[in-house]
Amino acid sequence: MNAQNYWKETHTPLYSFIFTLPLFLIYEIGVFAISTSDLPLLRNGADALMRQILYNFGFFGVYGFSGTFLIGFMVAFLRQKKKLMSTAIQGEYLITMLFESIGWAIILTMTMIWFPILLMNGKDGRLLQQIVLGIGAGIYEEFVFRVILISGLATILGFIFQWGEVGKKVGAILLAAVVFSGFHFMGAYGDSPTINLFFIRIVAGIVLGGIYVLRGFGVAAYTHTIYDLFVLVKYTTSI
Repeated sequence: MNAQNYWKETHTPLYSFIFTLPLFLIYEIGVFAISTSDLPLLRNGADALMRQILYNFGFFGVYGFSGTFLIGFMVAFLRQKKKLMSTAIQGEYLITMLFESIGWAIILTMTMIWFPILLMNGKDGRLLQQIVLGIGAGIYEEFVFRVILISGLATILGFIFQWGEVGKKVGAILLAAVVFSGFHFMGAYGDSPTINLFFIRIVAGIVLGGIYVLRGFGVAAYTHTIYDLFVLVKYTTSI
């Protein structure tokens, strides 16, 4: 495997789409497999927010975000496919991306272990719901707070302040991390606001934002999901 080609090609939307598609399908199947009464608990924050926005505008209804997500990546897939050095998808790249994501998740866990509170606290004792919630957070929170927000903020910062590529991306990562943290205190299922938890989630947002900028959406989504599953294992084995 050519290391230079790996870092370049796996950063593309094409590989992110293919890599995250299993997570997306598992999450959506998991949602349908669980009773309707559990859906308010199951729809993670970013997912619920985007679905509500689309619903209010009458755009695709409740399941508009799923369709928008897939359509967006299909467009990226078709556009990026022509630019790749090869049209063949390298299976070894996808496997390596999985192990890379595990490595990043371990780094995130080691970073967060210094804090007394974990990102995912297991508010609901039902294992299946928590697994699906963790997978959904990996997909939708990374899509909203990293792909959309960091990309948008970087464009705005570059336009207003005429910052260079590094400056506008660093600024976007920091701002997106603040928004990411604050969002978790919103709504009926949000956490109780505390300065410590707000700061902790900013740190997590910075780490995940850096992974997104360096390695793309696919690796960031898997890192977030694997981290949540690490936390879930710790929670379920300690009660």
